[in-house]
Amino acid sequence: MGHSGLKLSALSLGSWVTFGSQFGVDSAVEIMKAAYDAGVNFFDNAEAYAMGEAEVLMGEAFRKLGWRRGSYVVSTKFYWGLHDSPNEKNTLNRKRLMDAIDGSLHRFKLDEIDLVYCHRDEVETPVGEIVWAMSDMITAGKAHYWGTSEWTADRIVEATNFAREYRLHAPIVVQPNYNLLTRTRFEQEYRPVFDTLKNGATTFSPLASGILSGKYLDGIPEESRLSLPNMSWLHDGLEEKLAKVKSLKAVADELGCTLSQLSIAWCLKNPDVTSVITGASKLSQWEENLGALAVVGRLDDPIMQRIHSLV
Repeated sequence: MGHSGLKLSALSLGSWVTFGSQFGVDSAVEIMKAAYDAGVNFFDNAEAYAMGEAEVLMGEAFRKLGWRRGSYVVSTKFYWGLHDSPNEKNTLNRKRLMDAIDGSLHRFKLDEIDLVYCHRDEVETPVGEIVWAMSDMITAGKAHYWGTSEWTADRIVEATNFAREYRLHAPIVVQPNYNLLTRTRFEQEYRPVFDTLKNGATTFSPLASGILSGKYLDGIPEESRLSLPNMSWLHDGLEEKLAKVKSLKAVADELGCTLSQLSIAWCLKNPDVTSVITGASKLSQWEENLGALAVVGRLDDPIMQRIHSLV
């Protein structure tokens, strides 16, 4: 993971939208076991997913599966909060962050969390206060590494410089949205984050919330992600996106893989990517995602250039 010594599996399993929202502990155990048996060691979460229930469910699944604690890596993220009050919502002040780590540990029923992220940036709290609080979590043994999700590159550099000046634990991993339809921040803005700071990257939404799977080419199925009321923002520019997906399907067909496998493999092809966080609401989806590993080596320069021209 970047310049750290931590090793993460190329594919990881996330819990956004699914854990605690679309299924319970039995399905979580089934999918997590299949992922772990295939070599996945990284499981991503956040305190806000299903209002804390995703952490509870994943923690229960860990206990049912009985894995050695050292054999897997688990993450969570802080910012949105679970309660609607000034110091409990949309903030990264020290009070919130200290409460947040204790709350997540309680829900997971774990002694420490391997990766903790600031889920979004927050400009009212001085960056030094944020860095000091995140660093103190590590010093206290409640976390091992910390990073950022969807921060600007300038703020990541500012936070890193502050940490170095005061000899604190610096952010060493980013978690940005990265897929064939969302590329600018990762590929352009984050160049100094990867080239100079040597951050790792655990990227999310490789299928653009299902758009790149091709399942919306013939309309929006009931109970799909795009049909959910809280996902209405995904409809922005949908027609243009689906036109690109349709053209990508021809490439997938030629390679003998699915659109989902092509899209995930394309993310994995980027050397700045440490781990691609995938989601699955059923076992068959996870098994399809896993097939992306066999596609990566077939994405040669001509194929990559063709994909680039299409999107």
